[in-house]
Amino acid sequence: MDRDSHSEDTLSTMVLENIKNKLIHAFRTTGESREDPQDSGSTGQRPVSIGRSFQANEELRRAKIDGAITWLRSELLEMRSQDRQLAQTLLGLNTEIQRLRRESYGGLEVEGEDQQ
Repeated sequence: MDRDSHSEDTLSTMVLENIKNKLIHAFRTTGESREDPQDSGSTGQRPVSIGRSFQANEELRRAKIDGAITWLRSELLEMRSQDRQLAQTLLGLNTEIQRLRRESYGGLEVEGEDQQ
């Protein structure tokens, strides 16, 4: 079970990293398309304050993405925990159903033997 859990953790991490990379790429593409109109009228150099502002916005976006990924990771871990609890409950119910069936069939066999 620990091996399966480790595999799930690895897969979850890979999926989350892929989502993170896609989000970062999407935000960069959005940021670059916003920059283009500003750059078209200039000589190709941005003032230092705009560069710093862009860098601050980029860092803020990354922080938001990291926060979202952290939240997703915690939600996935909670879902996994709930899934395991549900599986244990279902296995317990199945065991109880099997026990009751054995008792019921056992009772019928005993009654049948008494009537012979």
